[in-house]
Amino acid sequence: MNVVGVVGMPASGKSEAARLARDEDVPVVTMGDVIRDEVERRGLEPTDENMGKVATALRDEEGDDAVARRCVEEIRAHDGSTVLVDGLRSDEEADYFRDEFGEGFTLVAVEAPFETRLERVRDRDRDDDMATADELRDRDERELGYGMGEAIENADVRIRNDGSLGEFRDGFRGVLTEESQ
Repeated sequence: MNVVGVVGMPASGKSEAARLARDEDVPVVTMGDVIRDEVERRGLEPTDENMGKVATALRDEEGDDAVARRCVEEIRAHDGSTVLVDGLRSDEEADYFRDEFGEGFTLVAVEAPFETRLERVRDRDRDDDMATADELRDRDERELGYGMGEAIENADVRIRNDGSLGEFRDGFRGVLTEESQ
């Protein structure tokens, strides 16, 4: 089994990478769904603030790899040769997946400039999203606090996402193709 983990700052293109994987019939496990499910289980509204509080609480209560551990069973349930894991937040999560899947795990960093990401946030309509540059900066700080910077730095592959959607999809398709061989 090949597992492709995707890490990147908010609105860098992780969801687009997941959309492409689905289009290519590659199963996708979204780590944020673990947080969304936990927010719902705790009876909270799915706001950015609550998502952040619950994500932090899970890591405090169960360890820095808590979300990754909750995803492994779902990853293993897919019988395809490649599974994409959307939304790693830390080196601890990447290390957990490396321990679980060995050489079958590849970490891909999706990178985009702040202004590009801010424009994307303003264009999409998600309940748990940021609305202003300050809110995006705050979210960036929270994500970096989980260790995302180290995960991005230690990624096996980097894909820049500041050109056209077609260019990004072509670049990411190349990663999926390489990993499924």
